[in-house]
Amino acid sequence: MPETTAPETTAPEITTAERAGVGLDGEPRPTEDRVVVLPDAVVLLDGATSPTPRERDGGWHSRALADEFRALGGLRGDLADELAGVIGRLADRHGLVPGDSPSSTVAIVRWTDDAVDALVLADTPVVVFGTADGAAPEVVADDRLRDLRGRVDRVTDWRNRDGGFWVAEADPAAAHRAVRRSWRRDAVHTVLMATDGVSCGVDDYGLFADWSAVLDVTSAKGPEAVLDEIRRAEANDPERVRWRRSKVHDDQAFAVLRFAAGRLRGKP
Repeated sequence: MPETTAPETTAPEITTAERAGVGLDGEPRPTEDRVVVLPDAVVLLDGATSPTPRERDGGWHSRALADEFRALGGLRGDLADELAGVIGRLADRHGLVPGDSPSSTVAIVRWTDDAVDALVLADTPVVVFGTADGAAPEVVADDRLRDLRGRVDRVTDWRNRDGGFWVAEADPAAAHRAVRRSWRRDAVHTVLMATDGVSCGVDDYGLFADWSAVLDVTSAKGPEAVLDEIRRAEANDPERVRWRRSKVHDDQAFAVLRFAAGRLRGKP
């Protein structure tokens, strides 16, 4: 009897945009954000340097983490378990020490024929637009890092600790502290994924009234137009007076996943 294989799950239409920012000295340097497109998932990573910087910085960590995800070829198991395995293998391979290693935020969107799953660890939100008439987009965000800023002097002292925030570093247990959501696939129209160099346009700068306005721009002009608008605003605030931030331009990574053709229901 001939051998049969299960049909492949149809992927959404995926468009991405990426742009390097500048360092703390204002000089250009390679991006520390990564976009990983797998057959059944998209992963966004935003690297952060170790509290005691060495030759392995946030860019190294996000790049190495991206390579671990690519080596999997897909994410078929529980998303927290998959992420925990990636973190553990990277730590073992390079001798990373919890509490004294570079780290990365993680956002994952994975799809099957029946479901769409999201996982968010630290400040890289996922925004889901449904197919139901008049439904507001659902923002899947991990606000623990944002809530901690302004309350403590050294945010890094609270990394991967109860009462602090959780991020992908060298402790696989952090993966199970992620924020997670799931939806029926037929209830999802479009998903936006953004590192904080993009989400700041909504959350901090108010350049876009809400995430629906961001979707409108991507639909009309593509995801690069969203990055352009944020960069123009930042260039007009070079002294970082209007918007307090550590550098003029952060790295940017943005992904748009369209699960249904055409416009959202209820939109003209």
